[in-house]
Amino acid sequence: MRLTGERTLPGIPHENYWFRRHEVVYQWTVDQLLARAGERVLDAGCGEGYGAALLRRSLPRARVSAVDYDPEAAAHVRRTYAGIDVVRGNLVQLPFATSAFDAAVSLQTVEHLWDQRAFVAECARVVRPHGVVVLSTPNRLTFPPGNICHARELTGGELRDLLTTPELGTPVIVGLHHGDRIRAWERRNGDLVKAQLAASPKEWPQDLTDFVADLSVDDFDLGGADLDSSSDLLAVSAVRAG
Repeated sequence: MRLTGERTLPGIPHENYWFRRHEVVYQWTVDQLLARAGERVLDAGCGEGYGAALLRRSLPRARVSAVDYDPEAAAHVRRTYAGIDVVRGNLVQLPFATSAFDAAVSLQTVEHLWDQRAFVAECARVVRPHGVVVLSTPNRLTFPPGNICHARELTGGELRDLLTTPELGTPVIVGLHHGDRIRAWERRNGDLVKAQLAASPKEWPQDLTDFVADLSVDDFDLGGADLDSSSDLLAVSAVRAG
């Protein structure tokens, strides 16, 4: 797939920070779903498809479906990842029956959408009562401003308000933070995200190039009470019965 700035892709060394930052959230999502033993999982806004593939590998009993509005993305997932049911569809009018899934997962997607409330309502509609909706999004308080692919970014409080609906129970929200190794690098060199955005990857100093390419999911921490300083916000809500 083409690297357009709207989504991250696996296997690109200078994208590795963003890819690992997404991957660790998918792994957290797996932990949430394992505790609930759902067998029908939707990845809404699947992008390149690596996340849906991770869900399928990690949830062997689950049937994973994926949807994306971009025809290139849907075609790529269909070609690249076996065993995933993928369709092209509008995220605010999901092409699935009510209560079709045990869980709906949508990571780093809601910020791209103009009608976020309609999207949340659709996620709740396609999940059975007592199933779960899992969302993540960049934290507006820490994310660099000016991303032309984002319609509206959210704070922790705004995400909580968005998920406080008649259809969903009270959300549990946690934050994603840089881990020890990234924080140590930043003490020596300054903000890692700003360093990456300051120049084209071809112009990065070698130590930045090497550090970004070497990052893994272990270089990020999840949890803590301070949502405001987090890089990303992760939320899980149960669908109400009746």
